[in-house]
Amino acid sequence: MRLSQSFIPTMRQDPGEAEVISHRLMLRAGMIRKVATGIYSYLPLGLRVIRKIETIVREEMNRVGAQELLLPILSPAELWKETDRWDFYGKELVRLQDRHDRDFCLGPTHEEVITDLFRREVRSYRQLPLTLYQIQTKFRDEIRPRFGLMRSREFIMKDAYSFDRDEAGAQQNYQRMYDAYCRIFSRTGLQFRPVEADTGLIGGISSHEFMVLANTGEELIVFDPDSPYAANVERAEVVPPPAQEPSELKPLEKVSTPNAKSVEDLCALLNIEASRVVKTLFYQTAEDTITGVLIRGDHQANEIKIQRFLGLHDLTLASPELVAKITTAPVGFVGPVGLSHVRILADNAIAALTDFIVGGNEPDVHLLNVNATRDFAVHDWGDFRQAQAGDPSPRTGNPLQTARGIEVGHIFLLGTKYSEKMGATFLDAGGDSHPVIMGCYGIGIGRIAAAAIEQNHDEKGICWPMPIAPYQAQILPVTSSEAVRLASEQLYDELCQHNIEVLLDDRNERGGVKFNDADMIGTPYHIIIGDKGLARNTLEIKDRKTGEKVLLPPDQVTAWIKNAVTQELVRSKRKEKE
Repeated sequence: MRLSQSFIPTMRQDPGEAEVISHRLMLRAGMIRKVATGIYSYLPLGLRVIRKIETIVREEMNRVGAQELLLPILSPAELWKETDRWDFYGKELVRLQDRHDRDFCLGPTHEEVITDLFRREVRSYRQLPLTLYQIQTKFRDEIRPRFGLMRSREFIMKDAYSFDRDEAGAQQNYQRMYDAYCRIFSRTGLQFRPVEADTGLIGGISSHEFMVLANTGEELIVFDPDSPYAANVERAEVVPPPAQEPSELKPLEKVSTPNAKSVEDLCALLNIEASRVVKTLFYQTAEDTITGVLIRGDHQANEIKIQRFLGLHDLTLASPELVAKITTAPVGFVGPVGLSHVRILADNAIAALTDFIVGGNEPDVHLLNVNATRDFAVHDWGDFRQAQAGDPSPRTGNPLQTARGIEVGHIFLLGTKYSEKMGATFLDAGGDSHPVIMGCYGIGIGRIAAAAIEQNHDEKGICWPMPIAPYQAQILPVTSSEAVRLASEQLYDELCQHNIEVLLDDRNERGGVKFNDADMIGTPYHIIIGDKGLARNTLEIKDRKTGEKVLLPPDQVTAWIKNAVTQELVRSKRKEKE
């Protein structure tokens, strides 16, 4: 492609709307343009990257026997009501009505639609196992769209759905998809980790997220550096602390703590460590009903774990008014002592504490030397906090480490969550009916592109991994002489004949402008043609990522580029086998 004929509107200055590197560089490189908040147009350069990612995804999906179809974007409310997700999904679901006032939604995911298709068409165990997938636009009305393609309202997603006769078959399909995802992310040049994850709005038995490690990632993960174990902090197991022999307990003591509503204020006032404080959080679990959760002062409550334990669809902190009404004490000074009428859950870490500090159930008062075995009753013990760096690994006992990640894929073992509710069954060899066992598997196509930029950039712009680069080489004539023009045209024709994806910058621009745009766009190899080089019978090839340069005679450049591109592509496929 000739740059003079291309629609690649690069930007000289950083756009004010961009919060992260990938968003900024995609805008500056002329890959995307904002239409509305969280909604983007893919310009030709960006679309080339998207299509390359889609090709890799299709190859790996087809490799595991999945079949591609295309489901409608619009789906009727009746299907979503069958699974109770019409109301449960909340405001992220984009709802609308047709001219006959019938309710529809724009699909954020397609479990209901694919399950409806299955129950209409599949009857016998002989038709199983079955895996179907699509690559399609999705819609989610995010409360805070941001970071460009990483959290948008309209996005391109690959979603696949597996159907099996039994648990063993479902587990095999799940593992096949897990392996396929590892190959996909390896082939696209990403550094990633599969992590155990919560099932969230999709639901099901178990799930894994695939996280691209990047400082700008929205998700925090913990991992064991000496084992494959990794998990989202929402899902990560926290090993209970070892039991300790109780020492002689000190007598309970009331202390004045004016205005010390927070753990930080209390620690500063009493000159103590946060690990000696136990905070009491109250969640509204029914009308005029609250549940107290005890968490050590230096730990964070994990509301996903608490919600799962209580069997609730969502979890809300009780209002200060409701807390005061039920406990007769203000928020910040409430504790478990004397609250026999309130259900109390306690994190396992509390069991290892003695003589700790809690709210005194009076304004500006706390209690010292509190002990769970003596001073109050715990209705349920459990893992109710977020894992953090330094916690022992549940696999090896070694200290866990933390990293930030960008979620680019998520797989779920759904079980019969949808098939039972929607009557998606099959007949076995004996003629008995069973609900089909399902799995679902999603990949954010645009997120892969954004994540690749987060991991592959420098101060000048993007450094694309070869498998998803919009172009493989870029010719940069640095003068307007006839000799340079002819050499550039000849090389361009040769590279095209050898199926090299090449961009020729034939614009009437200064060399500096061309170099800046080439660095911003991130083509892996730059071929620089100038009068001085031609006089020496040499062309310069620069590796965009490493900056390394090679000088070659013009008649050797095509072979060198072809070999370099081939090696890069072969290397990417070799990685997915490691």
